[in-house]
Amino acid sequence: MEIALSPLEFARRARRLYADREAVVDGDRRWTYSGFFDRCDRWSSALQSMGIRQGDRVAYIAPNTHSHLEAYYAIPQIGAVLVPINYRLTPDDFVYLINHSGARIVCAHSDYLDGLDRVRGQLGTVENFIALEGGADRPGWLDYESILAHSTAAFARPEIAERDLLTINYTSGTTANPKGVMITHRNAYMNSVGTLIHHHMTCADRYAWTLPMFHANGWTFVWTVTAVGGPHLCLRRVDPTRIFDMLRRERVTMLCAAPTVLIGIANSDADLRQGVPRGVRVLTAGAPPAAATIERVEVELGWELTQFYGLTETAPFITMCEPRPEHAPLAGHERAKIKARQGVELITSGELRVVDESGAEVLTDGSTVGEIVVRGNVVMQGYYNDPAATARSIRDGWFHSGDAAVVHPDGYVEIRDRLKDVIISGGENISSVEVEGTLLRHGPARRVLGDGSGASRVRSGTHGPFQVSQSRSIRAGVAEDGDRENPKVCPSRDAAGDCEAVALDPGAADPGAIEAAVLADRSIDCLLGPAVAREID
Repeated sequence: MEIALSPLEFARRARRLYADREAVVDGDRRWTYSGFFDRCDRWSSALQSMGIRQGDRVAYIAPNTHSHLEAYYAIPQIGAVLVPINYRLTPDDFVYLINHSGARIVCAHSDYLDGLDRVRGQLGTVENFIALEGGADRPGWLDYESILAHSTAAFARPEIAERDLLTINYTSGTTANPKGVMITHRNAYMNSVGTLIHHHMTCADRYAWTLPMFHANGWTFVWTVTAVGGPHLCLRRVDPTRIFDMLRRERVTMLCAAPTVLIGIANSDADLRQGVPRGVRVLTAGAPPAAATIERVEVELGWELTQFYGLTETAPFITMCEPRPEHAPLAGHERAKIKARQGVELITSGELRVVDESGAEVLTDGSTVGEIVVRGNVVMQGYYNDPAATARSIRDGWFHSGDAAVVHPDGYVEIRDRLKDVIISGGENISSVEVEGTLLRHGPARRVLGDGSGASRVRSGTHGPFQVSQSRSIRAGVAEDGDRENPKVCPSRDAAGDCEAVALDPGAADPGAIEAAVLADRSIDCLLGPAVAREID
């Protein structure tokens, strides 16, 4: 006998086993699983009454709120497709993503209603605009809470196949239009199960939402937490002060954090950390964290950090840095170096290889660089309405990640860079990830912004002992995968946030330029010329 592999199975089980347990905390509001699923069912019923049918797309633009979380159940259980959009984008970006996905309904938090009203006339496929908050008396918007209050919990459940679309998650469009990653019910189910095999959770765990839910479906924790009957602790704005406050107030046992959030936590003031519990388990992914950051989190805060690796296209996890008994006796900084690696395949993710240009696997010597390719149950169905991009990424039965990596003798994979970002100087391949890791071992450097376009203007030679000049802020734009929580590429763009930057040449002529250094034996070996900023972490 077979039934469809779908995260909706987690909901079915949670309804039966955890009905009276706390499910969601959002500020002062709390729901049990029974109350949470009642709201989901009411929204499913309301969507069907608005004409939403199986395969239709519903877009969401919202931070980590209870109403956003409800979408990951209410929409899939009627066979519709959720399109979670990065709320940090501009209204013009919203136009492209909503139109490309063909969303019939747009649901938005109150912070984004004004921006959407400005572009409403350009959203040709949208039939209804739903204000998740702040829309009770707003012209042109239907109020979410009012709809739920007047809806019944009865809805028609269609037959759902495991290869049906669950979500469309858009990647960044820094050099081209964003691509819509099609994640199936099977993809998400396998990722959640694999995560739980390698990172065990129970209903006693209390999970803090420090990772945006829109980011690859919150790394599928929107469903994983429910699978074990734990509470979702919503955090609408993420900064160290709010994180530590929630940790103390809600007795948090686990959270996920992109490296930039991790750096903010690791470098927070001592007074913020007062009373923060030790033993918190942290899962990090999205970019390689520096060993110095890992060591600080584990030694100073007493937390346990595990790195996973993947992409939006792989639902997202394909490796995790598996802890082994032989790692335990190592000194903190040596263990942190290992934890900074991307690690080994998840049991459920499929096969991962690191291959050269001919497709042959590279030597497991920790130095021969190749590209990560993967095949398995977590790989996306393809890019929505973009067969050409799909064919470029999935060829000969393998998904090509574009990530350059090495394989160590123990089989652990370690990313060196994106293939397109490797710095070439004097015939040598230089990894921006290694640059960052070296810089972050020195206290003054918190985040590192380097030069991508100026790589051809590298000046070789020794430039004296390493010194970091005064930090300065620059304006940074949209991040990789559309997520400014974990920025990699920062083109000049409006509505951007400040990025901390370090300049390694006090005499840099251009005050707006960012320079990065590649270090060898604690001295600057080569210096990149100023160019458009690109954040390495």
